[in-house]
Amino acid sequence: MSDPVLDALAETARNRGLKLVRSRVRSPGKRRFGKVGLTDKAGEAVFGMDDKGPNAKPEDVEHYLRNLGAKDWGASLDVAVMPRKRKAKPRREAANDAEPAAQPKAPKEKPPKPRPEPVLKIRQAKPGDAARLVELMKLLGHEVTEKGVRKRIAALGKAKLPQIVATLDKQVVGLVGIHAMTAIHRDKPVGRITILVVDESARDKGIGRMLTEAAEKELRKLGCGLLEITSNDRLSRAHSFYRHLGYERTSMRFCKQL
Repeated sequence: MSDPVLDALAETARNRGLKLVRSRVRSPGKRRFGKVGLTDKAGEAVFGMDDKGPNAKPEDVEHYLRNLGAKDWGASLDVAVMPRKRKAKPRREAANDAEPAAQPKAPKEKPPKPRPEPVLKIRQAKPGDAARLVELMKLLGHEVTEKGVRKRIAALGKAKLPQIVATLDKQVVGLVGIHAMTAIHRDKPVGRITILVVDESARDKGIGRMLTEAAEKELRKLGCGLLEITSNDRLSRAHSFYRHLGYERTSMRFCKQL
């Protein structure tokens, strides 16, 4: 899933004749996760780059580009604006001979420490996550109970089909459900992503992509040769997301309540 902030930075860099280079590290907590840098058209490093790739924060690159744009604007002016000379003010005589006592300077307040970035983790779902998962599933219109979700998490775990969640500072913000089945017309088991949802407050951070990649990895370990995803017709944004990850629409799905 594209990141609007990084896409905007890339567009600004192009307008300056530069290229935004994004880190290929996809694992949160790794040293270069989320880092970016700038190169020129020939690929030479301009800002936030070293021998191993990008090492700057997006806000640092944004600040550099903003200042670079201001310099370009100033250089394009035909005339320089000279500063005005201030008239010297006549010096006033002291009202009395005694000098006022120097006032003690107030101690400088230390700037507040920046809040650390939230820690993102991908792990297997636990029965204790059930209450939070109910809230996430309701975002997609699924009416489920905490008791039922807890029971199904345990049953799927025993069947070696762990469901996967994403957490930010230990708060569950995303879920991907997986399943694998043996089909008579397939040489290898068929894997399926049964549900994928990310909390609205945590979207556009790449969490959906990380959950999908974690599901692919788990189903590959189970020997699956094909991965299927079903998605409601009204979720057009999700369809674009899956196509961006390399999935293709190959069939139609028909359902009937039993």
